[in-house]
Amino acid sequence: MGSFGEDLRFERVSRGVALEDITAVTKISQRHLLALEQERFRQLPGGILNKGIVRGYAGALGLDERDWTERFLKAYNASVQTAEDAEGWTAFATNVGKARIQRHEAEELRVRWVGAALLLLIVFALGFFAVRYLGVRAGWWPKLLPAHLLTALVDPLHSDVEQAIARFL
Repeated sequence: MGSFGEDLRFERVSRGVALEDITAVTKISQRHLLALEQERFRQLPGGILNKGIVRGYAGALGLDERDWTERFLKAYNASVQTAEDAEGWTAFATNVGKARIQRHEAEELRVRWVGAALLLLIVFALGFFAVRYLGVRAGWWPKLLPAHLLTALVDPLHSDVEQAIARFL
């Protein structure tokens, strides 16, 4: 026993019935009858109309309509499930690709912002020291480092060293 479409075509050919004869009797287009024989179920109109096409085809050939409708439903469900599986994997692969691209774009955006922040910091620091240097040379900025800042930095270190020496001795 072959596939649904092959068996249906075999029954039609063995009875000597042409597709045009079935079309004349059932008013079902040859396109749909061919799609049924070739198991291209996506070309059928869908829903309950598919069952009607199978019943009409089987009735025109004198076959058991219920049996052929059940066979059609099994073949249809198998082909739809296979198509959904293929589509599912395709969708999965597409989503994986999109996720990788989005992750890469997010990393690239982060690197750009970090680079922009570092560049801004460098420009600010260079600007500050340039103004400071030019101010010292021109004389309007008294010293490169103010005296109170120097004492604040050096005195704690000096006193800590003296305390450490006193403890040691």
